[in-house]
Amino acid sequence: MENSDRRTFLIAAGASAAAFGLAKPLAIIPSVEAASLQDQGFYKFDLGDIEVITVYDGHWNKSHDEGFIKNVTVEETKAALQAAGDSPDHVQIPFTITFVRTGGRTIMFDAGTGAQLAPTAGRLAANMKAAGISSDEIDTIIVTHFHPDHIFGLMAKDTNAEIYPNAEIIVPEAEYAFWTDESIISSLPERRQGLAKRIQATFPKWTNLTRFEGGKEVTPGIVAIPSHGHTPGHTVFVIGSGGEELLVMAVVSNIPALFVRNPGWHAAFDMSPDEAETARRRIFDRAIADKAIVTGYHYGMPGAGRIEKDGAGYAFVPLA
Repeated sequence: MENSDRRTFLIAAGASAAAFGLAKPLAIIPSVEAASLQDQGFYKFDLGDIEVITVYDGHWNKSHDEGFIKNVTVEETKAALQAAGDSPDHVQIPFTITFVRTGGRTIMFDAGTGAQLAPTAGRLAANMKAAGISSDEIDTIIVTHFHPDHIFGLMAKDTNAEIYPNAEIIVPEAEYAFWTDESIISSLPERRQGLAKRIQATFPKWTNLTRFEGGKEVTPGIVAIPSHGHTPGHTVFVIGSGGEELLVMAVVSNIPALFVRNPGWHAAFDMSPDEAETARRRIFDRAIADKAIVTGYHYGMPGAGRIEKDGAGYAFVPLA
């Protein structure tokens, strides 16, 4: 499934590093098809007898600010983006949703922005249609955590009406308990209080919502791996078929150019940065050891690939 030219490039990069006496391979492995796949809006591949589809929901062009990465300067951030071939003018954060079709079921991981965040986001519905996915066929929605770009697609903008009332919505208990605790609102930064209020106005009322604790099989063939830190209940999910493994990593890290390459960089979005870094390294190392395919919510199209060790950091190698 892996693009052979890209694999050759990775090996060549490592050889070149050795030839020039460098301590590590040569930086990031870009996706040569990212732009065309972004325009297409989806990417499909097989994992054994399971079909996996990543669907692009748009992106957010985030302005630089000193607080975005807590232990790195804006100039270092710009340099890392430029080294990866990305524009240093801003941080482009894409949103990519993972779907799997297995055993006659269609399962969605997270629900996108609901066209309620950045003006350049909100393309999920159109791109689902292009990918041949009907919202009516979705049997199960597995939520990795409760940040707005992952759950606003579950609820209508003005009324909070449930968008998928006929699907089972599966959520981590630790995440649910944190955000639905009424006492938590006053302790949150003002910018996050509205999110907690919206969650408390919706999730406890939904009869199709199921909670799970810890690491367990949450639905047939899909197992939870607690990876707390980004949020109190952030969870990765593993799917296996035909001797292959997929890790739906959600936001183990944000964009690869910054946080895969530099796993010790702490994003402002991580509620417990040290815990998030520990989880990030653990999941990346597992992906490498298991030779797993991974999907990353903020990895851009194709949104799926493999993690490779790259000196003191890691590299994300896209499937396409």
